[in-house]
Order: sequence, then structure tokens, then C-alpha cells
Amino acid sequence: MAAKHHAARAFLPINRQDMKTRGWEELDVLFITGDAYIDHPAFGTPLLARLLESHGYRVGIIAQPDWKNPEALKIMGRPRLFAAISAGAMDSMVNHYTAAKKIRRNDAYTPGAVAGKRPNRAVIAYTAAVKGAFKGLPTVIGGIEASLRRIAHYDYWDDKVRRSILVDSKADLLLYGMAETALLEITNRLNSGEQLPSLIDIRGTAYLSNSVPEKAVELPAFEKVINNPDAYNLAFKLAGTQDNPFSPTTLAQPHDKRYLVVNPPALPLSETELDGVYALPFTRQPHPHYKETIPAYEQIRHSLTSHRGCFGGCSFCAITHHQGKTIQSRSQESILKEIDQLVAQPDFHGTISDIGGPTANMYGLGCGNPQAQKNCHRPSCLFPAVCPNLRTNDDMAVELLDKVRRRPEIKHVFISSGIRYDLLPFQQHYFDALVQHHISGLLKVAPESTSDRVTDVMRKPGAKVFTEFLDEFRRRNREHGLRQAIVPYLISAHPGCTLNDMVDVALYLKRHDLRVEQVQDFTPTPGSLSTCIYHTGKDPVTGQPIYVPRTAKEKRLQKALLLYHLPEVRQDILEALKVCGRVEAAKELLGAETKQGRGNAKQNRPPRRPKKKQVR
Repeated sequence: MAAKHHAARAFLPINRQDMKTRGWEELDVLFITGDAYIDHPAFGTPLLARLLESHGYRVGIIAQPDWKNPEALKIMGRPRLFAAISAGAMDSMVNHYTAAKKIRRNDAYTPGAVAGKRPNRAVIAYTAAVKGAFKGLPTVIGGIEASLRRIAHYDYWDDKVRRSILVDSKADLLLYGMAETALLEITNRLNSGEQLPSLIDIRGTAYLSNSVPEKAVELPAFEKVINNPDAYNLAFKLAGTQDNPFSPTTLAQPHDKRYLVVNPPALPLSETELDGVYALPFTRQPHPHYKETIPAYEQIRHSLTSHRGCFGGCSFCAITHHQGKTIQSRSQESILKEIDQLVAQPDFHGTISDIGGPTANMYGLGCGNPQAQKNCHRPSCLFPAVCPNLRTNDDMAVELLDKVRRRPEIKHVFISSGIRYDLLPFQQHYFDALVQHHISGLLKVAPESTSDRVTDVMRKPGAKVFTEFLDEFRRRNREHGLRQAIVPYLISAHPGCTLNDMVDVALYLKRHDLRVEQVQDFTPTPGSLSTCIYHTGKDPVTGQPIYVPRTAKEKRLQKALLLYHLPEVRQDILEALKVCGRVEAAKELLGAETKQGRGNAKQNRPPRRPKKKQVR
């Protein structure tokens, strides 16, 4: 019992007893989160709470509270400054529902994967609960749910345009992006005696105002975008002018009689600042009061984050809208120190499951032209072609991986983060190191489609680039005598994708000996370009109409085509080929693949590696 109490002391307080152990009578800031409390830098709430703790603030965390019971919010009393509220690492609606709007049966961020421990629209529900428990307490919302719903946005689950989540939640301030600098500034200024209404000049925040700030870009009003797709597209397009933190832009969008004001994004953290965040005293463990395993923790427990941000600009992805386009990389020394911690964990047995970020091979990269960067509004540094200003040198990443491999405690170090294969032609040493040392048998990459018409909408490289990568990957494996395979991630029913396009994709997979393990049905998540196109049926930049698959039948047939090798989808494939008048493709696509017993286990891999001759 004493050992358990001592272990709990290493964590941030979760109840009154923990506060008394530290000699605290009250908190300065109370954090509310929809995830279980895992004291690890991969999770936003513990990271921000540890940051405030390092600046001398008394913080506590209530994880997955019963939002229907005000007493559940009062277990540590009223905080002195404010409550910081997040839905967790995922948007709560994405967490709860599939693309078919069916309820998910599990939650990876909950002990035992139990579903239902957080409410729908968690930010709104938690904020209401806090306001009920603590009358007049300032509330600050953040995390990915608040971040991506910061302006009027299309909501797939309601199938309508909703107001900014700041309006719907009635919170006092909204933080978007990674929030370290904004949250610390808010805390410092409130602590120094400033009042909440004066906190209107902080980067990375949004607030409600009775007037439009000078020089703000005014978006079409909520009342207009709710029923007018062209006005919605214009609002989305204008909001894109705020994507560059080095070219600060303020947005304003009327909501009823008030204006939602979105300040410019926070500046990226420097290497020193990012190193400081990861040097905070995380235990890297779930709180000891949990009895069951937490799947999200199991996935990352032996992994390391080397950087944040992504300049890929994929239309369906919201990472750029949340983490930013600028790559913020940690120093090698910082990562190696974290490995020291990892090696010291009793459950570590020599295998690092990942060193990466949103895209693993972007570590150490960035714009090589600071002047151009200040004025750049390209949504992607890679599409439609690699920007000539982009630094693509792989020296930092290769050197880091080499240093990690050389450590005697490390048996394996794998890369399981995403890889941008269109960067690999510029990263030959990284490519070779990846193939020789950092794949656990299967390399998962995400072409998302091999139809050029569709990849253009996705802002992804087309079939030619993927084929060149695939051929080169297989050549290098043969050269090194390795048997490693590619598992492609693909999206079905993405805007722009017709059944005809998906037939072409299925034939591509068959002709290149590829099989998909699972298919991701397109889900219109808040904030992304693809979701805007799904809602309006047009590209907001060009105004061109784009086909959108909407019926359950077409979505089913598109998904079946990607799983051509499974006998159970044969009838759906035949129906799809009949619908688009391509019955002649049945022989090539189905053929012997429909025979029972030919499952997904056999990947068409290079020949077996010959046995080494014994040296006597």
C-alpha cells in the first residue's frame, strides 16, 4: 500500500489526498480531459499540466469525469485561476462513431478499451459541467476538438453547419494548435491580476467580441454559411490565409450579434523550447490507480516523438491545421536522454517501436529560404511538386537513427510513423537505413489512392510516384536479401472518387501484387479541406465541382473493390463492375483470388532469403 502511495506521488494530483500530500489547499488550474490520465508527453493534457507545474503552478487532472454529476468535478475543489478543458486526443464524435455513423464498441484511450467514458461533443458537455459546479469560474477550451471546430464548421454527424465551438460551449477562451505558449501566457497574466476580458491579444487563441479588430479578415457570417455552400467555401478559403504564423492574420466571423475573433497562430517552438517540454518529469506511465491496460498507451509506451508538424498538406488530414506546417524538431541530445528513461523502465526489453512524428522522415527538415517562408501560403511543400525552397537533407535523421542503433541496450528500433515516399528520392541514405534496419517485416505507407484524378483532390502524389517507390523498395530488399512487404493504406469514397476510379485502383493493386489489410472509409472530420468539399461539392479554391460519393451502396462497393482478394466480397465486386460497365475486368480482378483458403496472409514478397553457409 505504501509503495502504491509513493508511486502515485510521482503523478500530478487527481484527488484531495494527492493535494494534501503535496501540502496544497487549492489548485491554481484544474485540467479536465476525456482521456485516461497517462503521464506521457504523447498526450496533450499531461504535457500542458507538467509545463504549468514546471513554472510553479499547482495543477490537478480530472480524467474522464462523470459529466452528469457536479460533485465529480469538485473532488479537488475550486481552482484559483481557471479550468482547462479538452475532449482528449481525438474529436469525441470521431472517437464514438464510424464513418457509417455506427457506435464504436471500444475507446483506445480508456482502461480496458471501454466505450462511453466521455460524452458526445465532450468539450461542450465538460464546459457546461464545470460551469454548473463552479459558478463564474473562467473556462479555457483546447485540444483537437476545440482546435478544429474553432470557426463555423460542417459537422458530419449532424449533417449541418455548426457554430464555432466557443459559442456553443459558452467557454471564455479557445486555444487552438499545440497551445504551450498560449496557455502559459494566459496563466501568467491571470496570476498577475489581469482580468479575463483583457486577454484578447494572445496568439493561438480565439474569443468573442462586440466589434471587429482592425485589419482582421472578415469571414462570411455563420448565418450565411449555414445555408449557402458558396459562402461556406469562401469562409474556408479566407480562413486559409491564417495558415502561416510568420505572416500574422486575424480572422473575424459574425455569430449572431457578436464576432468570433481568431488571433494569429502561435509561433513554432524553437529546438530549445521543444527540448524543454520533453525534459519535464513525466513518469511515462498510466496513473497507478488504473487496473486495466489502456490500448493507446500500449501502442506508444516504447516509442519516442522526434518532431511535430507536417508540411504534406493532405486535403483529408487536419494535422497541419492543428500542429502547423512548420517542422519543429528536437535535438538529438534530447531524444537520446529520453531513451535513457525508456531503457530504465522495467518493462523495456530492447525494442523501440517508433521514432517519429506525424511523418517520420520530416525530422530535421524545413524551409531553406526564411524570406520566402514569411510570405508562403502554399498548403503543401510537396504537392503538386516538391518546393525548391524545401530542405530535404536526411543527415540529421540518419545520424540519429545510427546513434540509437549503436546503443548496446537497443536490439531493434522501428519506424511505425507515416513515411512520405515522395521525399525518399531526396533521402537515399534514410531510405537505405529504413530498409536495412527499421522495418519489422511490413512497411505501412499511405498512397490513399492510385487514381491520379483522386490523388489530385487529396493533394497526394499519383500512381507514377508510388510505383517508382514500390519498385525501388522491392529492389533494395532483393539487394539486401530481405523479405519485407508493403502494406498500402487506402481511403474509399473520398471526394472525387467514382466507382470507375476505384476499379482502376483495384486493378493496380492486383497488377502490383498488393493487398490491403484494412480500408478506411472517408470520414468528413471537422476542419479539413476534404470535409469542405464533401459538404459543398466544390473545391473552395478553384470553385470547380467535385463528385462526392454519398450513398451507402456506393460506399460499400468502393470498399469491396479494395478488398478484391477476399472471397466474401465477390458479389459486391461483380455488382460494382456491372454498375460502371466494366464486367470485362472481372476475370483479371477476381480470377483464382476468389477460391477459399487464399486469405490475406500471403503477401507477394521477394524470394526467401538464402541460408547463410556455416563457416567452420
